[in-house]
Amino acid sequence: MRSLDAATLRAALPGALRKLDPRRQWRSPVMLLVWAGAVLTSALAIAEPFLGGPRPSGGAPVPVAFTGAIAVWLWLTVLFANLAESVAEGRGKAQAASLRRTRTRTSARRLVAYAPGVDPSAEHTEIEEIPSAELAHGDIVLVAAGETIPGDGDVVHGIATVDESAITGESAPVVRESGGDRSAVTGGTRVLSDRILVRITSRPGETFVDRMISLIEGSARQRTPNEIALGILLAGLSIVFVIVVLTLNPIAALTAAPVSIPVLVALLVCLVPTTIGALLSAIGIAGMDRLVQHNVLAMSGRAVEAAGDVSTLLLDKTGTITYGGRRATAIVPAPGVSERELLAAAALSSAGDPTPEGTSILDLAAARATAQAAERPGDPHVHAGSSAALPVDTTLVPFTAVTRMSGLDQADGTRIRKGAVATVVAWLIAEGSAPDQSVRAAVEAEAETIARAGGTPLAVAVHGPAGTPASDSGRLLGVVHLKDVVKEGLPEKFAQLRQMGIRTVMITGDNPLTARAIADEAGVDDVLAEATPEDKLARIRAEQEGGRLVAMTGDGTNDAPALAQADVGMAMNSGTSAAKEAGNMVDLDSDPSKLIDVVRIGKQLLMTRGALTTFSIANDIAKYFAIVPAMFLGAVPQLQVLNVMGLHSPASAVLSAIIFNALVILALIPLALRGVRHRPSSPSRVLGRNLLVYGLGGVLTPFAGIWLIDHLVRLLPGF
Repeated sequence: MRSLDAATLRAALPGALRKLDPRRQWRSPVMLLVWAGAVLTSALAIAEPFLGGPRPSGGAPVPVAFTGAIAVWLWLTVLFANLAESVAEGRGKAQAASLRRTRTRTSARRLVAYAPGVDPSAEHTEIEEIPSAELAHGDIVLVAAGETIPGDGDVVHGIATVDESAITGESAPVVRESGGDRSAVTGGTRVLSDRILVRITSRPGETFVDRMISLIEGSARQRTPNEIALGILLAGLSIVFVIVVLTLNPIAALTAAPVSIPVLVALLVCLVPTTIGALLSAIGIAGMDRLVQHNVLAMSGRAVEAAGDVSTLLLDKTGTITYGGRRATAIVPAPGVSERELLAAAALSSAGDPTPEGTSILDLAAARATAQAAERPGDPHVHAGSSAALPVDTTLVPFTAVTRMSGLDQADGTRIRKGAVATVVAWLIAEGSAPDQSVRAAVEAEAETIARAGGTPLAVAVHGPAGTPASDSGRLLGVVHLKDVVKEGLPEKFAQLRQMGIRTVMITGDNPLTARAIADEAGVDDVLAEATPEDKLARIRAEQEGGRLVAMTGDGTNDAPALAQADVGMAMNSGTSAAKEAGNMVDLDSDPSKLIDVVRIGKQLLMTRGALTTFSIANDIAKYFAIVPAMFLGAVPQLQVLNVMGLHSPASAVLSAIIFNALVILALIPLALRGVRHRPSSPSRVLGRNLLVYGLGGVLTPFAGIWLIDHLVRLLPGF
């Protein structure tokens, strides 16, 4: 987060000055009162020379420049409040400008007629070239390599790599294809290879980029329910204090001299919670900006707030909790077989297997070889035994869905196979070399253990060279353990969420046995196995009926109903347009595990708002001890006992309180933008810590600040 330096303030100052317009101030009742007080005291300061100078206040003399000084600092209070909001809004200007560059006017090649499944390269296909601004919802356009996609849409034919760096900031291209959950494309991105047909799903001015620009700049940001509720509270407090101030002079006139209007205005400004009133909008804008920095676009501030109150997270297993592909994690040799022999045979049998499973076996073999070489340097058998180097005159046997095996055949007749246990055993039997029954029983028992743990067992077998007796040529070498690996660090994150009172539910299409094994390893609280779209929707509704707020991620059209139902629905940018329309957040990086960071940012926003509200109300106490004694000290000397800060004079006390009231807003802008540091903890501990730091700090800080300012003010003539 960029610091609040001079350049940032200079850039935000014009916007802050424009916000002095009363039509913009009415949205914040507290700051509207300060603005009205500044106008009133400015008028009095201008009129005083014609009225014979300032009059005593509460029986105490008033310096000549007192009213003018109060007016100046009231205007600065309003300006600092505007500056906080302007700085928060200005943080998205650079990104918005970058996004605007993607909206260059491009031409589009629209198909006059399109039939699903028809190759667009056919000679009879009629194509017309039109400006992209003339595209309508439902049009089909052809986009080839090197061309810019003219509008948001879904790929309906073909597959291509797309450069989305203008949107996501990531330089690596992504694959977009028809018929899946990664079919959505964004206008302004560029096709790098092949060509695709895109069905336009947006209208000019309503594209995803247009929405991003509007939201990032804050021009379309609506106040959230929490902000509205807090605004009503602040308005209520303001009305109460206005009534108090208006009735103060009639009551005080019975025993003391009346108080001047500038002092009454100063009292009103210092009693109402101006600090939170000034920073409230900036806190909300900054919360959405922190999500943008994480490449997550919140469609409303309500979604960010809801993320902070979420009590249940629904997380998809594949790609969120796990890496999404089975990986080789261990090998279990059969009786009488060394680990080195099994590892070498597994690596050789995977040389012709380009699947993620085959690649992971090669990676495991390389890792084991490196580890053994480090343990036994100079041992030639280490590298020879773990190498996947192919012998001469080798024929690779690729994996197919029919054989369900992969392997290789050597020139001397040796054949190695890897595949499902039953398939490999059947292959050995078909070759006339049934495996030893005790070895087979041991391998099958180990395979069953792996399957019960949620893994996938693959058997490795070898059939000896030509001339070997059939009874001795076939051997089961052991089992490779494949599993859907849980991402590093997730169990710890789930433990932190549990500490914060948030339940995690894993959603998967796996069978209950496999699902439970992965859920236990990941540390989630509950699991929904063999889940259908209807099951997801029903689970969300069940959670919400219990009064809980639910967050969910998804990328497919079948996820759209659940995303729309969830309080926080985070759609993947790589997913379908239906999913992005249904959710109230879009993850531009398409990283489902980022939902955990979204919850943290939401909680940080709520904590920041609560902490600064506590501080704002607490520091009114100190300002009370500065202003109230000063108001009547000239007529009632006994009030000197309340002057606990030992302030120099009534005039310096009032002015010092007003100056502190303005400067504290400026000082807290960085905290409002950065947010209060969030530490995973229970709500009661968070409340206690905030009351101690911001409640007690809000009481003590003004005493020191006003006392220090008073020592500077007393140096001014007349104070």
